[in-house]
Amino acid sequence: MIKLADARRIIAAAELKAAELGQPMNIAVVDAGGNLVSHVRMDNAWIGSVDISINKAWTSRAFDITTKALGENSQSGDQFFGIHASNRGRVMIFAGGIPLTKDGVVVGAIGVSGGSGVQDHAVAEAGAAAL
Repeated sequence: MIKLADARRIIAAAELKAAELGQPMNIAVVDAGGNLVSHVRMDNAWIGSVDISINKAWTSRAFDITTKALGENSQSGDQFFGIHASNRGRVMIFAGGIPLTKDGVVVGAIGVSGGSGVQDHAVAEAGAAAL
């Protein structure tokens, strides 16, 4: 179970990585049910990335896969092609969403948006490592 204290610790670690990269980010943490536990929009982070970060976290939890891997497998001809159109368009297929696990069980997810895919994924990894 992801508690608010967990989400805050995850977000703090992600914020540190975003600051190290010099890229303001939106960072979201959801619980095992895909419900938002906490979100932060760093100063000067894109407003348009608020929903994207939340949806990346939701997507990672909904499918228990990184959004990077989902994106890699959803290209034309691949097994998940068209998945981004499911769930009323909520599914994100670009890097920045990572499932959060405890003792091998998915307990939630982090979603990050505001930079390049490489930056978003790196910030999400830093946050996930804090759990």
